[in-house]
Amino acid sequence: RSGPREVAQGPGCDAYKAQVPGGAGSFMGMGSQVASAAIASNPDLSTFSSAISGKLNPAVNIVSVLDGGPYVVFAPTNEAFAKLDEATLATLKNDPTVLLPTLFYHMVLGYLGPQNVAGKMPTQDGRPVTVTGKGGDVKINDTAKVVCAYSAKGAYIYMIDTVLTPPAAGSTTTTPSTSSTETTTSTSAAPSTSAEPTSSEAPATTTASPATTTKVPNS
Repeated sequence: RSGPREVAQGPGCDAYKAQVPGGAGSFMGMGSQVASAAIASNPDLSTFSSAISGKLNPAVNIVSVLDGGPYVVFAPTNEAFAKLDEATLATLKNDPTVLLPTLFYHMVLGYLGPQNVAGKMPTQDGRPVTVTGKGGDVKINDTAKVVCAYSAKGAYIYMIDTVLTPPAAGSTTTTPSTSSTETTTSTSAAPSTSAEPTSSEAPATTTASPATTTKVPNS
């Protein structure tokens, strides 16, 4: 049965629907899948899918966190990843302490459609994103545009045209989490443990905390 789950909004939705009119990767097919599956079924999100599932970097697999939502997921398209310079992409592939907070920065706890997703919201990483606009015209941090938004089971997925970069911590120029977080940060279950909103003040989240700041946005 078609219902609200079939509705997708954004300037790129028609082109996507023409490209994938049926099957697991169609809007209707993805509407009945959990978040990680709805991302994996989408041919335009294959790089993001590999990043969240341990294929880009074996030390980072956040599938169980994502599927334990509900989450709003800002999912960069393959074209968005293609816009990154080679050095940045290499860092994401090789350094789990950069990749993990970057991925968590693309997730917001909750289930919000394009009509009411606007506002400043804390991400799973702890640092907030600012979403403006509504319907088919939504932007994140004024840098990324939503290409198409669609619902999945327990998640609202926003395909975006730019990879979001977590803001640098205070005066430091390094990306968050560069300190002694071992690849253990990447383990899936970690994020939903002890939550402390410390992330907003000190970028002390730079250690193992991108994972720990998790359930803060429980509203």
